[in-house]
Amino acid sequence: MEKEQKENTQNENLAKEENEQTTDPQNKTDDHKDKKEEESEKELTPEEKILELEDKLARAFAEMENQRRRFEKEKEDAFEYGGFSFAKAALSLIDNFERSKSILENDETLKDSEALKKTLEHFDIIYKDLMSIFNKNDIKQIDSLNKKLDPNFHQAMMEIEDDTKEPGTIIQEIQKGFTIKDRLLRPSLVGVAKKTQEKAAKTKETQENSETK
Repeated sequence: MEKEQKENTQNENLAKEENEQTTDPQNKTDDHKDKKEEESEKELTPEEKILELEDKLARAFAEMENQRRRFEKEKEDAFEYGGFSFAKAALSLIDNFERSKSILENDETLKDSEALKKTLEHFDIIYKDLMSIFNKNDIKQIDSLNKKLDPNFHQAMMEIEDDTKEPGTIIQEIQKGFTIKDRLLRPSLVGVAKKTQEKAAKTKETQENSETK
């Protein structure tokens, strides 16, 4: 009987040891981590903690300032260019006025008639009023004729032979271009000068002769 009790006691002790061995590594790891965290916290002096907090505050203020600037820029753009789409669509009024005037002027049945003169006078008054409204809202026509082609403001639609102008000079305006403040609403559609084929051939021949000499 006593022998059986001893064996049972030994078995219970062995079971306890096995349980402790299986759970101890995790507990030891957790204890190790806690000790490391405590040591790292203890390593920071009050001055270092203050510096760390100051750095965090500085970063937070910098981010807030960046957000404020972005908001201000978006607000300015909305105020300055809020009517961009409307202004661009309104340019069709200018185009229609000019087309209508051109059709009336070229109508053989109306030429030199009093009715045509009065109609064109009214067209000019309305056109000037419209352009005045555009100018007051910083919508301005791009100056094109006799200017050098600028890809930022002009779009070349054709080349026209003209030896009286430098190649690349705008000599015809097909459609007016406009800007709003410092932005392009639409480019001017233009025709630019180029040398005649005969003159271009002579220029090339002269260059080749000078190179051979």
